Amino acid sequence: MKIIECPRDAMQGLHDFIPTEKKIDYINQLLKVGFDTIDFGSFVSPKAIPQLRDTEEVLNRLHLTSSSSKLLAIVANVRGAEAATQFDEITYLGYPLSLSETFQQRNTNRSIDEAFDDLAEIQELAESNEQTLVVYLSMGFGNPYGDLYEMNYIGQFIDRLDELEVSVVSLADTIGVSTPENITKLFTSMIPRFPHIEIGAHLHSTPDATEEKIVAAYQAGCRRIDGAIMGFGGCPMAEDGLVGNMATERILAYLNTENVNTGLNEIEFKTALSKASNVFM
Repeated sequence: MKIIECPRDAMQGLHDFIPTEKKIDYINQLLKVGFDTIDFGSFVSPKAIPQLRDTEEVLNRLHLTSSSSKLLAIVANVRGAEAATQFDEITYLGYPLSLSETFQQRNTNRSIDEAFDDLAEIQELAESNEQTLVVYLSMGFGNPYGDLYEMNYIGQFIDRLDELEVSVVSLADTIGVSTPENITKLFTSMIPRFPHIEIGAHLHSTPDATEEKIVAAYQAGCRRIDGAIMGFGGCPMAEDGLVGNMATERILAYLNTENVNTGLNEIEFKTALSKASNVFM
């Protein structure tokens, strides 16, 4: 079971700038926990995501040698990927590809077809630098714009990603509209259809709906799930009222009831949990 901790997603929508020292201290603590991957920063224009304008400085001061966790950084275009590939410390480049034409334009100022063109270049960049591209299928459980959304359409998207040899796809519930029913349907359909692709879950949720979504994803065969401590975050490009990330502590509590060994250091996780209040509040 791979747990992806997402401080980048938790931070990016906050109005008040989190001091760089706080970010460094917090992410260094997360590195002690043993998460598979930490989604730590962004190579998106600071004009779009001002909160993460200090990503390079943060990266340069992370204590990576004693951690087993891998780093993931978000990019939104080829220029961002070119910047991210300069850092060998980064294992994964994350790219938001929307199933909604409206949201793709809103999020990256590109059409879906243009985004696929970018993805082809980004995949080449990643492979040449021994990095792995992770594609987040945003609006993965529906969209508020009336754009096309159906199972065959999603399968066609992943087929196109498969042609680019993308090996990790994360189905992203950008606005928190997933339900146990559509989570189950999507993962039980796509995981067997693409057994050679690692299909993860990046779900947003209200606190009340969190547990049922975790249960549905796990029981549907998902073994890669994103979370953020205390459920902070959401997508600032989606709507004004942010729906938070899945709280990592809730994910771990459920996995514990299923006797799933996550390999995480519980003491270091509790320390990270206590630090989160100081970072986000």
